[in-house]
Amino acid sequence: MKKSDASQGQLASELISKRVAELGDWRGETLSRMRKLIKEADPDVVEEWKWMGTPIWSHDGIICTGESYKSVVKLTFAKGASLKDPARLFNSSLDGNVRRAIDIHEGEEVDESAFKALVRQAVALNSSGKPKPSKKAKS
Repeated sequence: MKKSDASQGQLASELISKRVAELGDWRGETLSRMRKLIKEADPDVVEEWKWMGTPIWSHDGIICTGESYKSVVKLTFAKGASLKDPARLFNSSLDGNVRRAIDIHEGEEVDESAFKALVRQAVALNSSGKPKPSKKAKS
């Protein structure tokens, strides 16, 4: 029997909180701070736990993932290449056609209002449900 979405979300939130606590250093603090900003930008966000322990924030599709490595906390936006980033927060995975990431190193701060704007754009893009027309469709 499959658990309800609500219980899966609750379990995921608990696992993300546990990950933050396990990190116990600047990475945990950074992941916690970015999680808080995501929730402020989209109070209806759904937390998920996928791919062998990766925190995911979704709303009508994946907004972003939150991974922690030895020297960086990486927030990867699933459709980042389609988002406007006037504050130039994206600083990783810039060569792909779909994803974009923000790598945060120890001691670095992220422009909170610009980050929330990216989250809101990602939600709007997911909620629009309209894929961009292919090049063939335009001709």
